[in-house]
Amino acid sequence: MPDSVLIAFSTCPDEPTAARIAQTLVSEGLAACVNRIPGACSTYMWDGRLHEDAEILLIIKTTRRALTKLTHRLRALHPYECPELIATAVIGGNENYLDWVRAALQESVTGKADE
Repeated sequence: MPDSVLIAFSTCPDEPTAARIAQTLVSEGLAACVNRIPGACSTYMWDGRLHEDAEILLIIKTTRRALTKLTHRLRALHPYECPELIATAVIGGNENYLDWVRAALQESVTGKADE
């Protein structure tokens, strides 16, 4: 059975941080692709206060097998004390694209390419 493709979301405080995280996740084989979407505005409670911050939204294409490693790596790279990382299953789509995502992550997660 093929590995499940996931879409994970995270936010970053600025473009240099978002670019660094995106490039690292892709180059280390933890994400097949990361989209950086500028212009997000997050409203949230932190330390008992209401905050509104401009952020960069990351849309991360990954797999279920890679998610644990991706989570640990994102926490190590991210400047936030508690970085957002929410993953959701992909239930359908272009099978050629989903196969490409799986193939892009296969070697980094298992240590070898499918034979």
